[in-house]
Amino acid sequence: MASVANGPFHILKPPNHPGYKLSSGIRTTLWSFSCTNAPFLTPQTSKHKSSTIICFATDKQTSSTEISSTARIRSEVLTPFRSVRMFFYLAFIASGGLGGLIATTQLIAALTNPSRALDAPEIAKGLGIDLGAVSLFAFLYLRENKAKNAQIARLSREENLSNLKLRVDEKKVIPLSSLRGIARLVICAGPASVITEAFNQSEPYTERLVERGVLVVPFPTDGNLPSFEFEESEETKEITAKRKRLWQLTPIYIPEWTKWLDEQKKLAGVSSDSPVYISLRLDGRVRGSGIGYPPWNAFVAQLPPVKGMWSGLLDGFDGRV
Repeated sequence: MASVANGPFHILKPPNHPGYKLSSGIRTTLWSFSCTNAPFLTPQTSKHKSSTIICFATDKQTSSTEISSTARIRSEVLTPFRSVRMFFYLAFIASGGLGGLIATTQLIAALTNPSRALDAPEIAKGLGIDLGAVSLFAFLYLRENKAKNAQIARLSREENLSNLKLRVDEKKVIPLSSLRGIARLVICAGPASVITEAFNQSEPYTERLVERGVLVVPFPTDGNLPSFEFEESEETKEITAKRKRLWQLTPIYIPEWTKWLDEQKKLAGVSSDSPVYISLRLDGRVRGSGIGYPPWNAFVAQLPPVKGMWSGLLDGFDGRV
């Protein structure tokens, strides 16, 4: 699936629960809910279970279909000779059209003048060549223009994605673009149960995913909280820290995330209730996507380690957007 998202995602509303905290500002409203179950102890290990989801509502209106100047510039950089080719296609179309017009008038004159009747086959041959050239270069121009529009639309969607906001911790909110060159993001969108299962499936690959700069953005689409369980013991302290880092990001401004994912699912022809994943490259471009759980084993096998390039950089974010 080249791109993914077409179904309503739900914004959690705060019920009468002491764990909810409601705060409001001039332009935004924040609903934050955090629940922590009492530790469950066994003779060997202890588990700490916690889930957090944060939803922002904003009156800012944005459109993912708008084509940004940045997307156009990136398109020119990626295909620098496309504009030159399109210019020559138009020039050849104009030249062929002019030649065809002249040939048409000559052919009419030859057909109406018996003294020039012998020239008619040669003129008709030239007219056919001109019409063939116009048709060929018109086809090449339309194909090039279609590819250009598709590329700009894809780059614009990626640019809109890069402007979406993520919460790193309680004090740090960053745009997704801040992680370009630092981390490979994997957006996991679906019901909370699917995200929880994806979390559990990632456990054997945690260390290798972290070495490859992978960070997961869990996005529950059913309004429920995913259940994340972390081992809290001296033996698993290091791997638990890596698992928390792997799953530390939280999307905010939920309507904007929902709108972007809706458009991806619609473009890909994916059912609105299908769980999906989207993996990004280090430069922020979409690397791949699919329906269901992220293929952690494939990520480990295909992605080269980037340890040292990004390790610890998230700790340096000051939260300014």
